[in-house]
Amino acid sequence: MSLADELLADLEEEGEELEENGGQGAVDGVVEEIQEQLPNMNVYDRVGAVAKLASTQEYKELIAKMEGQLSLEEIPPVSAPLEADPQYKLIVQLSGLAADIDQELNVIHKFVRDKYEKRFPELESLVPNALEYLAVAKLLGNDISTKGQNKQILSEILAPATCIVVSVTASTTQGKPLDADELYAVQEACDLAEKMHNDRLNMYRLVESRMALIAPNLCEILGAGTAAMIVSKAGGLAPLARLPACNVLVLGAQKKTLSGFSSTSVLPNAGFIFFHPIVQGVPPDFRQKVARLVSAKATLAARVDSLHESSDGSLGKNLFEQVKHKIEKMLEPPPVKSVKPLPKPLDKASKKRGGRRVRKMKERLGMTEMRRKANRMNFGELSEDVIQESVGFSLGQATSGPSSSGRIRGAAVDPKTRARQWLHLETVIHKNRFYRMSQKLQKAVDRQRAMGGLTSVRSKASGTASSVTFTPVQGIEIVNPTIKQERVGSSSTTYFSPSASFVKVQTPFVG
Repeated sequence: MSLADELLADLEEEGEELEENGGQGAVDGVVEEIQEQLPNMNVYDRVGAVAKLASTQEYKELIAKMEGQLSLEEIPPVSAPLEADPQYKLIVQLSGLAADIDQELNVIHKFVRDKYEKRFPELESLVPNALEYLAVAKLLGNDISTKGQNKQILSEILAPATCIVVSVTASTTQGKPLDADELYAVQEACDLAEKMHNDRLNMYRLVESRMALIAPNLCEILGAGTAAMIVSKAGGLAPLARLPACNVLVLGAQKKTLSGFSSTSVLPNAGFIFFHPIVQGVPPDFRQKVARLVSAKATLAARVDSLHESSDGSLGKNLFEQVKHKIEKMLEPPPVKSVKPLPKPLDKASKKRGGRRVRKMKERLGMTEMRRKANRMNFGELSEDVIQESVGFSLGQATSGPSSSGRIRGAAVDPKTRARQWLHLETVIHKNRFYRMSQKLQKAVDRQRAMGGLTSVRSKASGTASSVTFTPVQGIEIVNPTIKQERVGSSSTTYFSPSASFVKVQTPFVG
């Protein structure tokens, strides 16, 4: 094999391996590539080196405008072209900034995790949520043996079950205390994450307060809070109107991030609409279906609001009534299945064929006299075939005489119920019996029978047969058929006998 052939063979083997591990290998390659793009947080000493969003001028200006709008006692009216209104422009800008804040919180969480795992390495697996992890790391610091046992403080951040696990694990951890600089960097990062999280909540407050003016129909279906979150997540009302209902359904769903932490107990494709009170108020089996219904109606309301139609929210009220009506129809029990009554047990008899032929057939196929007697038994008599241990088949009244004899009485055969043979078969049997012997032999048999003798030619008797008979007189009488035949012939001879000759007197010749 040449060098070129070997290279081609290696390429083919490598291609087969790629085909076998196609999907998973491609995903792993993308994950590794993205993870390589994420910076190594251990190289940086301060969080400002990796989280730079809060220090930008645009972020500061938008937060200042937001605080100014929230400080107003009265909400100013919205101008006629919605896209030119300053409040709407601010809401659109804050919606895009909210998505950037989410990404920034993930980066800060990774920075704190890489720094704090030296002190409490088990905390990452116990608290998978990013915000809860940052709050616990800020609370515990280096003093995890004391503050970690204070369940009252931990219960303000974590769930009771998670609080107990963290408290027990903190007392047995093998982590090392952090230096002063490392602890300061962790506290600074946690403070920055808390500030950005509060700014994001204020964004939702502003959007919620202005949502009734911007999207009245959408607020009638989802409420101001959920509508504000959906509009902020979509980047504005106009981008939301261009989204299909299936994409609106998953807005706000927690996706798998590559920042190093896992999110357990996260429902797939469960966005803001899935956690709406109207969806959570139905049984779990119907929640996904109701969420799709609500997202479809919310998409229609958002498109109407983007065109500045139905500013009083009447269309949104109509859509919400349709949603409630469909949910009621969905949750109502199925109709009771009607119980079909059974037919009358004593129905009229079906028509059967009658006539002379049918009556004869019934008589012929009916019960014989023998079977009828066998089914009957005498009262007070113990049959021979009945013992104390078991009861066997009894012949009943078919036995003759006493019960110990065991004989079967020869009952008369009823011609109506006797076994029949075909007429053609009877003719064939008769012919076979007649032509079985020659004519000469048949005459001899008839002659023997006429003379009183017995022959075994056609007799069913076994053994030999002779003309010797036993008579009441002591001795044996031997019958001679020839003598008997002559006697019969002489006694029956008449004048016109065919065997007699002419009788005449014969005169002797003289001389």
